[in-house]
Amino acid sequence: MKMHGGYKQTYSMTKVTDKYDTAIIGLGKTGFSCIRHLSKKNESLVALDSRKNPPELDRVTSLYPNVQVHLESFNINLLLSAKKIMLSPGVASFLPEIRAAAEAGIPIIGDIELFCRQVTKPVIAITGSNGKSTVASLLAEMISSTNLHVELGGNIGIPALDLIKDIEPDYYVLELSSFQLDTVHSLNAVASVVLNISDDHMDRYASTDDYIAVKKHVYAGDGVMVISKASQITAAMSRKERNILSYSLDEPAGGEFGVIKKSGEHYLAFGNMALLNVSEISIYGEHNIANCLAAIALGYAINLPIKSMVEAIKKFKGLAHRCELVASINEINWINDSKGTNVGATCAAIDGLADDNKTILIAGGIGKQADFSKLADVARGKVKAAILIGRDANIIAREFKGVIPVHFAISIQAAIQTAAKIANKGDSVLLSPACASFDMFKDYEERGNIFIEAVLALKAELYN
Repeated sequence: MKMHGGYKQTYSMTKVTDKYDTAIIGLGKTGFSCIRHLSKKNESLVALDSRKNPPELDRVTSLYPNVQVHLESFNINLLLSAKKIMLSPGVASFLPEIRAAAEAGIPIIGDIELFCRQVTKPVIAITGSNGKSTVASLLAEMISSTNLHVELGGNIGIPALDLIKDIEPDYYVLELSSFQLDTVHSLNAVASVVLNISDDHMDRYASTDDYIAVKKHVYAGDGVMVISKASQITAAMSRKERNILSYSLDEPAGGEFGVIKKSGEHYLAFGNMALLNVSEISIYGEHNIANCLAAIALGYAINLPIKSMVEAIKKFKGLAHRCELVASINEINWINDSKGTNVGATCAAIDGLADDNKTILIAGGIGKQADFSKLADVARGKVKAAILIGRDANIIAREFKGVIPVHFAISIQAAIQTAAKIANKGDSVLLSPACASFDMFKDYEERGNIFIEAVLALKAELYN
């Protein structure tokens, strides 16, 4: 046994004599919410983390001194001493210690599974490779606009277990990642959607098919399936025995949501009924038109008034770090899409800007073994140049060879200086990395904030 910072650490072969109701793996935000929730039930808990100094260590040890904390390993003997294991979404279930515990018959669940077992009010579940946060937030605004009480959380903002209060809301809206869906067995959402599928987290899944299979867990149960017809993959998830609502950017059939053209203007529509002029949507890009349609379909599934949903869309200004216009400087738009952490998100952002050869792309970071050839295909004819940063910049550059000019930068600030030199009036400079941020930044939010600060500094420099 070793001591670190006053906290007990246990390595893999340490003998364990205590028995625990629950072993909680991961001391991040989700792990802390599990400890807080289960402590109210007087469960005996042990918390494990492979890191020396996980984010919530100090709060756990100060607020919950009865929780045993073991760092720098996932001790199999500790796991086998528990009646159940709560696995944080950031920890892979294929790790040897986790697999050994599962093979020994220890139930392994996540916070979403525990949440689903306890709540009694309707849950609306949203997943997909991209757009989850936007759709979940917009839907929550739609529900609130009708004076219903809604709680929003999961993979966005508040951990699901922290949404459980003495008085339940009218609806829970959950954004769910594939990692959270990995350990869910009891979800039965009143309405659910898989927004889209693109290669992501291939460092966690053996294949794209495995990733798709996990995403489909969101449709478990007997609620309304909201189906995106934008791809064969999501369209094929539809099941004849279920209540289906479909949407796409195409002209809709009766009973579907889509886009129609009237008098030269494009409208969100339900069948042939125009709902909202696309020009009245404040958030950028075609992908956000699809996100609005998904939110309307989910709201329609729970009988929200269409008029209220339309008004909510008009007021919705979008989320930070998601195709966010930071500034227009000398008729050049600087756009922060730092949340674009995979190839599909960046492709959608590029497509959303639409102007041919008017986009300068800043991308790069940790590629998660993604296929960047798809990004190169989208960039052809649309992207003027790419400025690459981060660990996997060279991997992306190989795919861009012969497609678009490539520049390299050692930092966000350096990338912005390069972009300022090559941009012309009418261009857009788009930070949409198609990669995770952890090689250079704490998270995508820090990456986006540094981009914003540097753009505003550029603006101040040019205008002073």
